[in-house]
Amino acid sequence: MKAKLIALLTLVTPLVLASSVNAANPQHVKKLLATGECAKCDLSKANLSGAHLIGADLRDANLQGANLTKANLEGADLTGANLAGANMTSTLATNVDFKKANLNKVNFTRATIHDSNVYGASMNDLNITNAEISNTGIGIGGEDAEVPDWK
Repeated sequence: MKAKLIALLTLVTPLVLASSVNAANPQHVKKLLATGECAKCDLSKANLSGAHLIGADLRDANLQGANLTKANLEGADLTGANLAGANMTSTLATNVDFKKANLNKVNFTRATIHDSNVYGASMNDLNITNAEISNTGIGIGGEDAEVPDWK
């Protein structure tokens, strides 16, 4: 009996752990990559490294803990998206709408962020080491700075 239980646990444990580590909905990942549209999708902890997400509709999507290393998000709409803890190392984020997004603890190391809207976004504990940022309200300090909304 003990041998059967141990064998069962040996087989089931990796499946349980794998599903909890990778919480993204596989259908949502496929939909995003095929159509570029995935508003309100669960993409938490998804591996989107190197993905071409130009103009993607990711409004209110859950990208918490997602890997977006070297992804191209040019012109993407991430309004209200949850990107908390996402890895955006070396990501291209030009003309991205991050309005009211959760950017807490996002790793923007070596990212290129130009002309992007961060109006109302939460940006606590960002890592912007060696990031190239222009015409975007991301910086060090400036708690009283005004971040304009896109018109």
